[in-house]
Amino acid sequence: MQEELLLTPGPTPVARRTYQAMSQGIFGHRTNRFKALSADIQNKLQPLFGTDHPVAVLTSSGTSALEAAMVNLVDDGDSVVIIVSGVFGGKFADIAGRYNFKVHIYDVTWGQAADPEAFREYLNGIDNLAAVFTQACETSTSVLHPLAELSKVVHDYKEDALFIVDAVSALGGADIHMDRDKIDCLVSGSQKAMMLPPGLAFVAVNDKALGKINRSAHGRYYLDLKMYFKSLEVDYTPQTPAVTLYQGLDDVLNMIHDETLEQVYVRHKNMQKMLRRGIEALELELLVKEEDASPTVTAVKSSPEEIAHIKDELENNYHIAVAGGQKDLAGKIIRIGHMGFMFPKDMLAILSALEDILSRLRNKNYYGKALTAAQESLYEQA
Repeated sequence: MQEELLLTPGPTPVARRTYQAMSQGIFGHRTNRFKALSADIQNKLQPLFGTDHPVAVLTSSGTSALEAAMVNLVDDGDSVVIIVSGVFGGKFADIAGRYNFKVHIYDVTWGQAADPEAFREYLNGIDNLAAVFTQACETSTSVLHPLAELSKVVHDYKEDALFIVDAVSALGGADIHMDRDKIDCLVSGSQKAMMLPPGLAFVAVNDKALGKINRSAHGRYYLDLKMYFKSLEVDYTPQTPAVTLYQGLDDVLNMIHDETLEQVYVRHKNMQKMLRRGIEALELELLVKEEDASPTVTAVKSSPEEIAHIKDELENNYHIAVAGGQKDLAGKIIRIGHMGFMFPKDMLAILSALEDILSRLRNKNYYGKALTAAQESLYEQA
């Protein structure tokens, strides 16, 4: 009888008003109505990316945006560097391995952010560097990488090299700005901090990256970004778009505009701090140190037995959904999402549940401890 509280790092909750916006009824995508909707979306989408350039919207998953960035911005024989600090960095590497690129992997210890100076040393000696790919937030570990610093390292090493960022689990929750952070290509997806169901992917580029797209002869069709940017000149799409998701996207962007981007970032940071302070009060371990922690997801460590028990209890008795660890971290962590349509009250709900679960499991009284720490954190940030 209880509604599920969805606190996974994707997909994330969708507002009831957004579902209502998506149920307005289908209409043609080659109409003036869609053209007006597309233009309105662009006006509100570009500030979210931190650019005044059009943002390509693909009807597909976030992974398609990662692949689109590769096949449009890298040519056969080019060298690419991929920062791998978890599962999703590995996905970038897997995609690159399907093509005729010279792939260099910069491995970062899982749970740590990339160190810009160490990365500077790594780049020395790599010839014909076309692009560096990284996650903004490595969702599998909850690390947030220092994008502006990494971008400077890349462009200092080779001015025309592209810095390409996967912000699928960060955009809309972490303070990322293409122009300010000197990001050449920024990609994202709909089902995380963007507060929508899965099904849309986004690719934003600056002038340097757009020039490379227009010069590229690499084979592609559905993922040919030239078609998307050309269609955006008249506010259309090259292929049939997910019209209902566009309606939802328009509503989500209105919510972000009303709250303001600055307050969106504050809300996410508040949730991060509340959760971390509450977890510490429960004598659980945080995977990522404070300065590297993402404002959109938190990874919590414990013994495999406790992790399994906590996850099962949250799901079966509290109807709270969180995510487990993946690959090297399978069975070792739980990942709690706090992005998009989530609020401080949701952090209090899961911390209250964890107080009860751990009090019973450890036969130790934790009642009120996590909630007090979380609320004090929120008070200090007010």
